[in-house]
Amino acid sequence: MPPYNYMSKAPLVALSGCGLALAWYAGTSAVLTGAAASVVPAVGAVSIASLVPTYLMHQRCNRVIETKLLSMSQRLDALNQHACINIVNADNELTEVNDSLLELTGYSREELIGQQVRVLYDASVKSLTDKVRSCLRRGETWQGETRLQHKDGHSVFTQATIMPLFDEAGEWAGSISARTDVTETNALMSERHTAETLNELRDDIWIVDSETEKFSYMNRSAKGRLCLSDADYKAKDLSDLNRETEIEKILSACRALRDNGESSTEFKATLLGVPMDVSVKFLPGAAGTGRYLILFNDISEHLEQEKRKSAFISTVSHELRSPLTSIKGAMGLLLSGSAGALPDKASALLEIAHRNADRLILIINDILDLDKISNGQMDFDIQTVDLAALVKETDTANAMLQQRFGVQTVLEGVDAPVMMQTDPNRIIQVLTNLLSNAYKFSTPGSSITLRVLDDEEGVRIEVGDKGQGIPADEQHKIFDRFADMTNSDRASKGGTGLGLNICRAIVESLGGTIGFETNVGIGTTFYFNLPKTLPETAHADDESAKQSA
Repeated sequence: MPPYNYMSKAPLVALSGCGLALAWYAGTSAVLTGAAASVVPAVGAVSIASLVPTYLMHQRCNRVIETKLLSMSQRLDALNQHACINIVNADNELTEVNDSLLELTGYSREELIGQQVRVLYDASVKSLTDKVRSCLRRGETWQGETRLQHKDGHSVFTQATIMPLFDEAGEWAGSISARTDVTETNALMSERHTAETLNELRDDIWIVDSETEKFSYMNRSAKGRLCLSDADYKAKDLSDLNRETEIEKILSACRALRDNGESSTEFKATLLGVPMDVSVKFLPGAAGTGRYLILFNDISEHLEQEKRKSAFISTVSHELRSPLTSIKGAMGLLLSGSAGALPDKASALLEIAHRNADRLILIINDILDLDKISNGQMDFDIQTVDLAALVKETDTANAMLQQRFGVQTVLEGVDAPVMMQTDPNRIIQVLTNLLSNAYKFSTPGSSITLRVLDDEEGVRIEVGDKGQGIPADEQHKIFDRFADMTNSDRASKGGTGLGLNICRAIVESLGGTIGFETNVGIGTTFYFNLPKTLPETAHADDESAKQSA
């Protein structure tokens, strides 16, 4: 049996007292009226004199009761406006809901009254509702956070006080719940916890309003790098910082995201002289507003490691190339018969060794080229040349490969001179790489098309084969270093896996673009486009490369 709740009976007692006082007052008035007409004067005087104090006392009692009732009404009205209130009967059915609860959950009163109270709760908190119900049946009040479900499906968090209700016999009759919405408070606390976590990261983090471009957050690392306090950075916008620190690339990237509708971008930049990987993400808000989340990753240590690794590879490659060149030359002399005739078995073994020495030298040369590209030290000798003549020269130089793989080359667009400014040796290097791949992957007896397409602005060179084509799931790695394709066989066909990566670096350094078109089972066409006249910056880069070399 739950404990007797005196507070729950107080309104009934007050109302009962008020009714008795009103009844007494009505009866007394009638007695007094009759006494004035028929009672003996002496007796009437004594009776009236004795009743007056009692009458006045009851008048004061009535005023106290009325004041208490008014006070209680005002408190209930204030609670009704501040909290979301619902009453549930013993069958867990909603019997009363106030307007605040309807506004919070999106339901109408008709949709809730008579429904099980679980309609208000998120499905994930069923165990909590069972716990609350058990607590109420024991006559205990339950307090805590509850997760409700809005009519449209989103979650709403409330801080709730749920009290049991009892009937006059002291039996459990349901419950009354008073709730306050803490959804926004929880979101703010979550943001605070997130900010505390971001504050501990080593990377610099900025959060910037997309409309005003003012800073709303910087973590400890970012403030330390820029020597700014909380008050300092919150008073600045991106333009202010750009005038002080030169962040034009970052400012442009943010504005580009806002204008083109993209969600993120990544690039390399320097911040106060420190090389950074920069990631900018646009976080959309309400009514077209939003924020930029800007993340800086210091890559100076990584670049230093790459530099040391590159220097080591360069040293090893240079040290290997000289003895390998001598070994290859000696084997070439032996194969030519300069030291006399060799037995057939010895000659066959020597040919294998000679080919492998050739392959090793090719690998070393490619590695050295990559090292120069990585360090920006690849030298270019820009000249005015006839591209048609370069294509013919490259075709002639690769005649032995044509015979080895049984493939013929068809030249197109080379009858008339095609004059342009470029590095002839680098163009021959790119063409040789593309032709070499075409020979290796062409079907024996087929032909390769080497085509020059000339227009007013630039030149397009195509190398097309009738080979196996490139599978769709491997096309993304064609220009990667050491790309290992399923249909490649370096042991039998030769190659280092670096050629196409080097081709891309050369073409892009010459102001061009490179790509391919392929059909599995039909063939592949690699192409590169070059401007006829290089911009002045390319000439400047050429001169600086020569000086650094």
